[in-house]
Amino acid sequence: MSEPITLKGKKLLEDELKNLITVEREQIKQAISDARELGDLKENAEYAAAKERQSIIEGRILDVQSKLARGRVVDTTNIKSEKVVFGATVTVYDQQKKITVTFQLVGEDEAMTDAAKISYNSPLGKALIGKEPGDEAIVKAPKGDLTYEVQEIKYC
Repeated sequence: MSEPITLKGKKLLEDELKNLITVEREQIKQAISDARELGDLKENAEYAAAKERQSIIEGRILDVQSKLARGRVVDTTNIKSEKVVFGATVTVYDQQKKITVTFQLVGEDEAMTDAAKISYNSPLGKALIGKEPGDEAIVKAPKGDLTYEVQEIKYC
């Protein structure tokens, strides 16, 4: 199943993958080699830690490769919609906090890189999809419903 991803999100994943393969993987290979030289591998904490780190790096490489393979790039500059869709930059009025907030709906990995971005799969992201300016988006939260009024939608 394909997942939407912005051009910037794709670039972030590609850069991370390149770093994991060319820098992180090579560093951990050296760390494992150095730890082997310290002797008995059964009682070698450096070796065990390096192998664990290697496992984490290899897992992340597979995860990023999978996300890139499944990714369907969405060029937000070409979107012409009056409704909130993936990639939209949305200004909402948070009725609980009495403040106006602006953020972009993006994929999960990209959302983790910037506070001004939220995942389209987050509760707020899901509540906003399909809304137009003037509509209210209600998010079910443990402490009660949270209400946001859509004020503006941009695609840039």
